[in-house]
Amino acid sequence: MLTKGVTLRGLEVFEALAATGTVAQAAQRTGLSQPAVSQQMRNLENALGTDLVDHTRRPMQLTSAGRSFLARSEAALAQLRLAQSELTVMDLGHLDTLSVGLIDDFDNDLTPRLATILADSLAGCRFKLITAPSLELGAAVQEGRYHIAVTASAGSTLENVIEYPLVRDPFILVAPKHVIAKVSEIATQDLPLLRYAGEQLIAQQIETHLTQRQLTFEHRFEIGSHLALMAMVARRIGWAITTPLGYMRAERFHDDIDAFALPFGSFARTISLFAGADWSDRVPREVADTVRRLVQTQMINPALARLPWLGDSLRIIDDD
Repeated sequence: MLTKGVTLRGLEVFEALAATGTVAQAAQRTGLSQPAVSQQMRNLENALGTDLVDHTRRPMQLTSAGRSFLARSEAALAQLRLAQSELTVMDLGHLDTLSVGLIDDFDNDLTPRLATILADSLAGCRFKLITAPSLELGAAVQEGRYHIAVTASAGSTLENVIEYPLVRDPFILVAPKHVIAKVSEIATQDLPLLRYAGEQLIAQQIETHLTQRQLTFEHRFEIGSHLALMAMVARRIGWAITTPLGYMRAERFHDDIDAFALPFGSFARTISLFAGADWSDRVPREVADTVRRLVQTQMINPALARLPWLGDSLRIIDDD
């Protein structure tokens, strides 16, 4: 039995305060007022009989007890959020067939979860799910080879295709650990830019931004595999431009990589769900809502915990 005063809301407030370091930002993240955040923290610390944060420091920092408790509370909250997502079973039993394409950025955690949820929602339905690059998936929906695709948006309207925006995924800079003292001086470092392969949408989006900023870097490396690109950064071969969702896929390399806000103009890509215009609107919306919940729990929350400076630049795009 939980100690009286230890509440789910209190754990969520503590998680937000640990990530942001300020009551104001924790209030913004949780949707509570600042006095309510402070009261929730007092209640939680009183119930546990110990201080979880050092209230005298700005930004607030966790105490040793707080660091220990955070690891446990984050794990518990993650499981509760995941359970909530998986209980939201969509009403897809009326479908005869369903084919879904997913961007390969989601291969690690989200794709298996979504496949399980969809399978549980389908009764006697022929179901197909693949992962592929963004440009390939957009064409597959437009040509009617797949009913639905979750992929990066190219920013242009596809004929006979409806777009449901899901996630704003900002571009960030990653570099070998402890190599860059000032990220604004990246152009002066004796390290090359490691690029994604030119035929990939993410590479085209990055190159467009660099061109608009009149930035040129030596063109030595093009890497088609995201994990290979991150491995090369970790091995101190160069630096790269990626996104938080891409960074989180490379968890095995996090101890050897530093991540920074982009120093030459912020920009972001949009991850969207695309569906054929003749497809029932209800089904894409239900799938889109499920993907949003999964991305929030499986990808955004862990990313914000590791890179709190992202703030709301990495966020779910709510369905209007």
